[in-house]
Amino acid sequence: MLLTDSDIKKFLAEGKIKIFPVPDLKEALGSCSIDLRLGYSFRVFEISKYPFIDPYKNGKNQETTREIDVEQGAFFMLHPGEFVLATTLETVSLPPDIAGRLEGRSSLGRLGIVVHSTASLVDPGFSGKIVMELGNLGKIPVALYPGMRVCALTFDQLAKEVEVPYGKKKSAKYFGQDNPVESKIGWEKETK
Repeated sequence: MLLTDSDIKKFLAEGKIKIFPVPDLKEALGSCSIDLRLGYSFRVFEISKYPFIDPYKNGKNQETTREIDVEQGAFFMLHPGEFVLATTLETVSLPPDIAGRLEGRSSLGRLGIVVHSTASLVDPGFSGKIVMELGNLGKIPVALYPGMRVCALTFDQLAKEVEVPYGKKKSAKYFGQDNPVESKIGWEKETK
């Protein structure tokens, strides 16, 4: 069941859903979602360093990305065809019976900006900043300002608590992330 605005307010007040810093509900709360803001860190790909990405070496012998921090009041320019990782300003913590779903905002979508390519699910039991997969599908660069509302988060109430919340999984590669962490798919090869 998708949570409504009144459900979201209730669960925030009860501490069942935790978002810090607490969003201004007058601005951020939608009918069935809450807007989150863009953080200050971006992870860009080092396209001139490597001819290709080896998913099983990425982050170990192959540094395919680097992190850029944007100063307060400055912007990050997202060029056409560019793909970067970024975080929400807010840290989100979900209980074992609520899943989140990351959605784009229509106002940015109309400029060609997408906030995820495949990773929209926020697992029950997740805690951390949400990493977005930002892309510019348009033909003109777009300035993105830290602190701007960049995405919406919806919440699904599950029929019961999951058996193993995300934070309790051995494979919880991104639990507690505070910056745009690059892919850890290579960890999957190590566990086989």
